[in-house]
Amino acid sequence: MSGPMRLICYPTSGAPPLIRTAPVERDWMTATPEGFAYRCLPLNIANAYGWQVLNPTGFVALWNGGANIDAIILTPTIPGTPLPALSHFGQGILTFHVTGLFRTEPGFDLWVGGPVNEFKDGVQPMSAVVETDWSPFTFTMNWKFTRPHHPVTFAEGEPFCTIFPMQRGLIEQVEPEIRIMAEDPEVQDAYTKWSAERAAFNKDLQVPGSAAQAAKWQKDYFKGAASFGTAPPDHRTKLKLKDFK
Repeated sequence: MSGPMRLICYPTSGAPPLIRTAPVERDWMTATPEGFAYRCLPLNIANAYGWQVLNPTGFVALWNGGANIDAIILTPTIPGTPLPALSHFGQGILTFHVTGLFRTEPGFDLWVGGPVNEFKDGVQPMSAVVETDWSPFTFTMNWKFTRPHHPVTFAEGEPFCTIFPMQRGLIEQVEPEIRIMAEDPEVQDAYTKWSAERAAFNKDLQVPGSAAQAAKWQKDYFKGAASFGTAPPDHRTKLKLKDFK
């Protein structure tokens, strides 16, 4: 396609939904010693991959374990405020309204799921792929309770949904195969060097005052270069997504 790829949101009920670019930061990662979780670049990229829809009103949800619609009780944090979610399907499923109709470019779907690498005890986000290049339908974001009689809080401003476009049919064009590594000497040589350097670094980490302890972690993947290979020019250490305007 030529020109910019557009992702359009048409508000369906008054004010547009609260949407932000997904941040890299996660509270549990920040809480790790010296923030070591952020040393995992693939994790950081996944965290920031897409846009998050934010919860407009805080509430507490409680599921009694039943399959009926009335098995989930919702209580707003501030009495009298409207609830952004409801029990619509039963089966212990909590349904959020996403108050916008999204439109992608022709041939692109929208991946819909929960906040990436965020965890909430007692409930699990469900995922979906929606053909948003043609459909005039809105979608909902659904969470499945995994533990009854356990209050689950969704705070005001907390993300409850993540979206990003993906090319339709691309996954079906993939031809998976398993190969013996020795059939590709270049790959085998790079892997052998990496494996040896990794083992030596981990061993050196146990030695007080060693170079490995000073470095704290191997940065080859972050830098996109090492003795066993070089990353392509479009290697990324962070994403720069645009805000909805």
